[in-house]
Amino acid sequence: MKRITAFILLLVIWSAAIPLAAQTRNRPAATTSVARFGNTDGVTAAQLRNFLEFIASDDLEGRDTPSRGLDIAALFIASHLKAWGLKPGGGDGTYFQKVPLKRNRIDAAGTSLELNGRSFNYGDDFLANYNAGTVPPSKIVYVGHGWVVKSKNVNAYDGIDVKDKIVVVANSLPNGVTFQDLQQGTPGVDWFSPPAYAQTHGARAVIQFPNFNTIASWDGLRMAQTETGSVSFGSGSAIKIPIITAHPRLLASLFAGEKLSGSAVFQRIAQGEFGDPMEFGAKSMSLRVGVKTEETFTKNVIGILEGSDPALKNEYVAIGAHYDHVGINPNAPGPDKIYNGADDDGSGTVSVLAMAEALSKSAQKPKRSILFIWHAGEEKGLWGSEYFTDHPTVPITSIITQLNIDMIGRYQNPGDENHPKNKALPKPNEIFLIGSKMMSTELGEVSEATNKAFLNLSFNYKYDDPNDPERFFYRSDHFNYARKGIPIIFYMDGSHADYHQVSDSVEKINFEAMEKTVRTILATGWELANRATRPKVDKPLKLDNN
Repeated sequence: MKRITAFILLLVIWSAAIPLAAQTRNRPAATTSVARFGNTDGVTAAQLRNFLEFIASDDLEGRDTPSRGLDIAALFIASHLKAWGLKPGGGDGTYFQKVPLKRNRIDAAGTSLELNGRSFNYGDDFLANYNAGTVPPSKIVYVGHGWVVKSKNVNAYDGIDVKDKIVVVANSLPNGVTFQDLQQGTPGVDWFSPPAYAQTHGARAVIQFPNFNTIASWDGLRMAQTETGSVSFGSGSAIKIPIITAHPRLLASLFAGEKLSGSAVFQRIAQGEFGDPMEFGAKSMSLRVGVKTEETFTKNVIGILEGSDPALKNEYVAIGAHYDHVGINPNAPGPDKIYNGADDDGSGTVSVLAMAEALSKSAQKPKRSILFIWHAGEEKGLWGSEYFTDHPTVPITSIITQLNIDMIGRYQNPGDENHPKNKALPKPNEIFLIGSKMMSTELGEVSEATNKAFLNLSFNYKYDDPNDPERFFYRSDHFNYARKGIPIIFYMDGSHADYHQVSDSVEKINFEAMEKTVRTILATGWELANRATRPKVDKPLKLDNN
């Protein structure tokens, strides 16, 4: 209760400080004339830092979706939008669009497992995923690593029939296969994870080995499954069969009397050796997974700067970022457990906020309206942008383009060119662009012409290909706009050593370089909002490879 009160008090203090900040921050007053590309001077490094020190603070607890910290971030953003006079763009006259979710918890009393008539207890002997189901007595088959990766000629199921059986897998990638390999090709066609293959080929359930971290944090995971649970969006995971993580006690009984013992298999897994597939003799297993489900919500935050032209104001340039991150990991090594997400995507969150402030304080408004949107749940699978584009609060066809900002705060420092994980960062006068030319030749031309006439940053198109091994095009919120036929530009700094680490913190952000990037995005949005016609889509997106 004390912490909640402190959070609310902190938010009130920040909100009350807005008028004062308006007087003291380095930005032009509302009567200031507007440059060719809008009030770009209204975006400053100091302003961006001021916002980010709150958004990426420990008090927001990593902004998981859903979470108290994310809700506080949403209130923080909305309070500024209201103070600056932006129109609410959410539901029921608010700045919030509620995004429905489901929270699933394991029902320990309704979860059980029997092996040859012997009962094993949930929590002590096994953990379960959140797929409810009852599996009758079934034969069991061990399939090693359980992966199929066609590009590597990997197939754990040669000569193995898993239909109507329970599949036991090692829960480890096979030798010669990396997660990078899984960024290529189409899942379910070019490669199959063990649960995906098992479900597709008629298996009834999957039993997986634990790893060392799972065993070390077993009690915490059990508590999380029954108390915190897991949140899902839409239809949830495509995998619907139960997946059981076996404790070594269960594995010892499962492999008793077989060619390999459970401990021997566990040791081999650590060495990248999985042993041969095998049927488990006369053994039979049945299981039941009970799940309690309740409805919960997260929210997108939406504010609208209404355009000045009587007709064109009914069209929108959407400028967005995701304001969530990955929360707290109690099992993270070291004393710091909070993933602050200063770059991912605190940098995008405050960039959109800074542009909203600058344009709201401008003496002149653009002809088209600007739709500022902060998406929730990007880290969980683009939830917020999927919901908004499927349930838009303005006609989806009225959005002429979407400018997405996801990680623009990091740039090369001296020495980074030799750092294996930082050498790909952009230089301080550079930024990566994806998608600007992918669907609309005209949008790409506007983007480059505006930049050349303004700050002339170096636009790097290194990742500007849906088939790039990193597959960044599919990994952020712009994708859901593109699938609706809306041309997009995605601005990003790529990846770095602090990506999804507790070390992604404010002191590593280059605010001066970031200011140039944000001003360039604002200038591009301003140009698009004032053009006589919307960018023509002359290269409709093909989604064969998502």
